[in-house]
Amino acid sequence: MNLKKGSHNCITDIAGVQIGHVTLYEKLDEEQTICTGVTAILPHKGNLFRHKVHAGSAVLNGFGKTAGLVQINELGLVESPIMLTNTFSVGSVWQGTLDYMLDTTEEIGDTTSSINIVVGECNDSYLNTARYPAIKPEHAVKAIKSASTSPVAEGSVGAGKGMVCFGYKGGIGTASRIVSHKSINYQIGGIVLSNFGKRGDALFARWEPVQQDTPDGSIMMILATDAPLLERQLQRLAKRCAAGLGRTGSQLANGSGDIAIVFSTANKVPHATDSYTQTVDYLRDDHPLMNQLFQAVVEIIEESVIRSLQMAETTEGRKGRIVTKAPL
Repeated sequence: MNLKKGSHNCITDIAGVQIGHVTLYEKLDEEQTICTGVTAILPHKGNLFRHKVHAGSAVLNGFGKTAGLVQINELGLVESPIMLTNTFSVGSVWQGTLDYMLDTTEEIGDTTSSINIVVGECNDSYLNTARYPAIKPEHAVKAIKSASTSPVAEGSVGAGKGMVCFGYKGGIGTASRIVSHKSINYQIGGIVLSNFGKRGDALFARWEPVQQDTPDGSIMMILATDAPLLERQLQRLAKRCAAGLGRTGSQLANGSGDIAIVFSTANKVPHATDSYTQTVDYLRDDHPLMNQLFQAVVEIIEESVIRSLQMAETTEGRKGRIVTKAPL
């Protein structure tokens, strides 16, 4: 039996989580088109460096260029907005996110340590002229500043503008679930950047295989929950994204960067404190809610991928290439 969906069925159902998009689309000439963007995920409304969140990640297939995973895996914390963009713009988005954090947190690099900026990516070069540096640092700042708790725009928006999924127009998709046991209720939501799969691979639709010249592609999966979980438990959730992808028909291809990051808003970690210990309450691994959370991850990833297709629009990109909306 499927779990109950959140009130808006999106990642912003988790209190405090905010999403912002900047979308760029411009025909440069007869051959080249800017068709790309930036998406920002903010785990809460406060200062993320001063009040970090527990996080875990999983690299299902490592053909990817995500920045910031090493420190997440080492310390189990997120301390910046989580950004999504195209592969060639990771550097620009990283710089813009750093600029934003330096402007809002004067102690970084002065009286305290450096900061770990997180930027995930997918390759949109089938539709986007990726060699043209369209995305600037200020686009990352704009995406962060525009982030809100409103229901999330999906499809061909933000980082999803130039993405292709199962041979149709992909991009941004989101979903959420409620888990409950007796009087205890938690929410978990996710957002994906879908850019993978061949048309004949899809398990949720009967599409005839066609010859495709798109690369293997990738997917970024970001999940948020208000359940009190530690980084080890969040990593366990991140690994379950593979089951959700499998339900769509993904084969985790050789050239696919399939990466998941999961964070909890429940127990924020102060950057500076006078205490040398910290005590937190967290969910037991053997509590029935853990299995529900695992199930929720699988359902969220599957539905988010499908929604990224449902909400996308037919798009013309570089060299006159047209990727049509999926018939769903």
